[in-house]
Amino acid sequence: MTDPRLRVLLVLGTSTGGIGQHVRSLAQGLVVRGHRVVVAGPAETDELFDFSAHGARFVPAAIGVTPSPHDLVVARSLSRWVRGADVVHAHGFRAGAVALSGGAGRGWPVAGVRSAGVPLVVTWHNQVLAGGVKGNVMHRVEAMVARGATVSLGASADLVDQARAAGGSAILGPVAPPAPPSSQRPASQVRASLGLTDEPVVLAVGRLHPQKDYPTLVAAMAQLQGRQPRPVLVVAGDGPEETTVQRLVDEHQVDARLLGRRTDVADLLRAANVLAMPSVWEARSLVVQEAMQVGLPVVATAVGGLPELIGSDGLLVDRGDVAGLARAIGSVLDDPALAADLAERAQRRAQGWPTEDDVVDLVVDVYRGLPPSRDTTGGVTR
Repeated sequence: MTDPRLRVLLVLGTSTGGIGQHVRSLAQGLVVRGHRVVVAGPAETDELFDFSAHGARFVPAAIGVTPSPHDLVVARSLSRWVRGADVVHAHGFRAGAVALSGGAGRGWPVAGVRSAGVPLVVTWHNQVLAGGVKGNVMHRVEAMVARGATVSLGASADLVDQARAAGGSAILGPVAPPAPPSSQRPASQVRASLGLTDEPVVLAVGRLHPQKDYPTLVAAMAQLQGRQPRPVLVVAGDGPEETTVQRLVDEHQVDARLLGRRTDVADLLRAANVLAMPSVWEARSLVVQEAMQVGLPVVATAVGGLPELIGSDGLLVDRGDVAGLARAIGSVLDDPALAADLAERAQRRAQGWPTEDDVVDLVVDVYRGLPPSRDTTGGVTR
């Protein structure tokens, strides 16, 4: 692609966190560089991230969490935008499947749409964790997306390996956190709003979803409740496991604040003593990056892309290890020198990460290395 002004169609599914933030960052960066951008995704995702406010055009595309027969309707609707693009960039294999059905990449005839000959980039943000029949179906679709895409970008090295193993061409495509915003409230005020004074705060941020393994975190916190002052678990996020997490908090008699979805995560990070990330799997976690940027010690599971992200500048424990997680959190709370050392090393490590601008430049380089599109009959801004 030699035209300095590209027509880019960004496609995503339902998102309340990292994927939506990343797409918003890409859209804004591409527009600033003079490219024409359309974002296609669920209306509720646009309500959270307001892509139009950052210079992109938004078109509704109801791409949900799991495959649905309605995807064929969405794909046919999306096909006109595919044909008007120089490149389609889908985020997540669900969005990638719909984009393929809409004629991007090698295309699928399942929606009655011929391939438009428009290159398809798919960023892999997540791993399929479901088992059984559902998991088998999702793995099959994932593999078809890998083979149908012109190139895949893995948010972590294990996702690159996974896309290649499925038969696709893939390279690393890191997802950068936004620059840390200025604190809106002092830590003492944030703590006071939670009914806290000098209690140690163990913060967890993320959807209340099985992938995040909150049961292990609650069980670990139960082992720390005999301390004085008593540590408090603060959870920012909502999701399908909210009732389960609240029940476990009550059963273990853990001092906890389940805050639901929050817009002041930056303030919560600065008011906490440690960030706990007990996930079953993560790629390049945005909240871990945000925590390390502001010097908050991180305790996380050694899964997915977390070891390569954190290195030795945080504490890593085995997945599902309740006692190990409790020990690691306790060591940060007990040892001010360790906490200060981890904070300093985390911030130093964060300085070497790619910025949002770096990531946009990398993505544009990928776009320009793609074969030119065929049958592009109009601009994506029509």
